[in-house]
Order: sequence, then C-alpha cells, then structure tokens
Amino acid sequence: MTTATATTATTATTAASLGLLSCHACAALSPRDLAGEPCPRCGAILHHRKPQSLTRAWAFLLAAYMLYIPANLLPVMVTQSIFGTQRDTIFSGVIYLWMSGARLLAIIVLIASIVVPLLKLAILTLLLITVQLGSSWRIHQQTRLYGLVELIGRWSMLDIFVVALLASLVRAGALATIVPGGGAIAFGCVVVLTMMASLSFDPRLLWDSLEASHVRP
Repeated sequence: MTTATATTATTATTAASLGLLSCHACAALSPRDLAGEPCPRCGAILHHRKPQSLTRAWAFLLAAYMLYIPANLLPVMVTQSIFGTQRDTIFSGVIYLWMSGARLLAIIVLIASIVVPLLKLAILTLLLITVQLGSSWRIHQQTRLYGLVELIGRWSMLDIFVVALLASLVRAGALATIVPGGGAIAFGCVVVLTMMASLSFDPRLLWDSLEASHVRP
C-alpha cells in the first residue's frame, strides 16, 4: 500500500467534510445546521449518524444470540397424526431430508436456516467490535460484508416459510396436522432481531474510524 494511496483515502471529499448531512430515509443532502430538523424532501429527522447506532445494534444482536440457541434446540414443526406426534428441529429436519434422498433441499435448508443466521451474527459482531475499538482494519472488506448481510437477510426466513406452507397444506387433510413449534417462533425472532441490528448499525462509522486514524485499510 503506497503513501499516495493512503493520502487519497483519507482526503477524499465526503458530505461531512463539506458540511452536509445525508438523510437516512431518502439520501438527500442538507446543510449540517439542519441536524435535528425534518428533511426538506421526505420529512425524516436529520442526523449526522444514526442516533445511538452502536447501543441499539448491540442490544438487538445480543438478544438474537440468546434466542439462537432455543431456535435450534426447540422443535420448529410438530406433526400430529394417527401414528403419534413427531417434533422436528431445524437440524433434525435437515438430517431427515438428507437421509430421504432430498440432499439438495437439505443443503438449502441447512444454509438458509443455520449457516446464514450464524454468519449474519458473526459479521455484525465483527463490525460492531471494529467500530467500538476504533479500528480501521480492512474497512473495504467489512463494508462489503455489511452489504452481504443486507443482501442475504431476506433468505433467512426460508425455514419458516416451509413450515407455514406445510402447515397450510396438511391442515387440508384429515389424517395429520402440522403446527409451528417453539423453535419456529424463536427462529423468527432471531431473523427479525438480526435485521433490526443491521438496520440500526451505521456503516459510515467504519469510515469515521479510518478518517480518525488516517490509515488506509
């Protein structure tokens, strides 16, 4: 990394350096002295950075961590039939799909229901710790990771969609019924909480750390 490149990174023109604020809702630029006032375009309150971004993101993230365990231990689907009652967790459902030959579907459910939520938790934790420590380590890569969290977040509800679909289909029959279990509720809460943590986090805080340290990642 050359000195010229590092200088370019820290001296690049930003809205903040020009005394402007970016609206969180519509991205319109407004003078800094309008902070705390409604955005002229959409009416949202203007802030230099998202208010209490770290506090809110940490709160949502820690709550998601707490619910991630019951989401994987409790049954997400309870099947009642003439043969008895069967309770399936996310992992047992993956194993059943794999053993029954639907390996592609098992991999999709494994990735969407176990890997993706855990990956989101890990990425958000990394971003929050980076900002908390005021580090400028690999800022570009971390910014891309935040974009990845935003991109894959919508697919985290796949397992809940499957349970809801099965429940609606099987309820039409008379031999069995399927109802969501406690794990489905916990899993849905984990997805919502990680989405709230992602929305609460302001990725510009990463670049504030870079400007403060004057170091190119």
